[in-house]
Amino acid sequence: MTNQRDFVGYAGKPPDPRWPGDARLALNIVLNYEEGSEASYPDGDARSELGLTEVSSSGLPGRDMAAESMFEYGSRVGIWRILRLLRERRMPATVFACALALERNPAVAQAIREAGYDVCSHGWRWTPPQGQTREQEAHDIARAVASLEKSLGERPAGWYCRYAPTEHTRSLLAEHGGFLYDSDSYADELPYWVRMADGEHRLVIPYTQAHNDGKFVRSGIATAGDFFTFLRDSFDMLYEEGREQPRMMSVGLHMRLVGHPGRAAGLARFLDYVRQHEHVWICRRIDIARHWHRLHPPA
Repeated sequence: MTNQRDFVGYAGKPPDPRWPGDARLALNIVLNYEEGSEASYPDGDARSELGLTEVSSSGLPGRDMAAESMFEYGSRVGIWRILRLLRERRMPATVFACALALERNPAVAQAIREAGYDVCSHGWRWTPPQGQTREQEAHDIARAVASLEKSLGERPAGWYCRYAPTEHTRSLLAEHGGFLYDSDSYADELPYWVRMADGEHRLVIPYTQAHNDGKFVRSGIATAGDFFTFLRDSFDMLYEEGREQPRMMSVGLHMRLVGHPGRAAGLARFLDYVRQHEHVWICRRIDIARHWHRLHPPA
């Protein structure tokens, strides 16, 4: 990745995305499928993963089997509820998939294929690349791609680190080849190009921690109504701005969080609200990437 930070971006004058159908807003629903890739004692780790579960900390020494079962809920129940909600509304989505998680649940991999969702690699496991050498990080990238290709029948076109990327991540993706974009940024509301040290440009499709069900355990959102209201208000602002300047909105979901019925109800309400509006392009992330490559190549 480049070491220089960019505080200017589009300088208040972003390009017209020219979304299909003259859409005011491109909406991408992201399913983070991670269950089975997290740190756990059975996989030789020294701890049980508690990230984005119903408990923020545990006083339990050793293995936390309660936390493990919360992850299992996401793959046994939550994913199927969210897939149903999207299927009933005929809405596409993108899956940020950890490779090991799909290896351990072939039924989910098959459902993703049948739904026609695209997959953005979420890494091999929940391994912080900050603790790796450049060679180790490159190895994990290659391992994740090979695994996802085997599980899904095609390789991922995008990449999003489970933890923050390193200074090497973007250049390693370029060296590996085959990626149309990465989403390792929260810096904008439209895709943008970054120029690498070798002079080549890489497409970034920024993600979000704002329109994200992680707020259920991080930021005080407690009910389906809270979640719906926040997503609706964000959508309304972007949709209104889209009269003059079309935008992009990502919505991030985790199966062990929003997959619970009292939270999924808020998501369903939001999806139905979106369907009441014209000039919204509900799309996959790969669709955005291909659109930007075609209509907005780097200068």
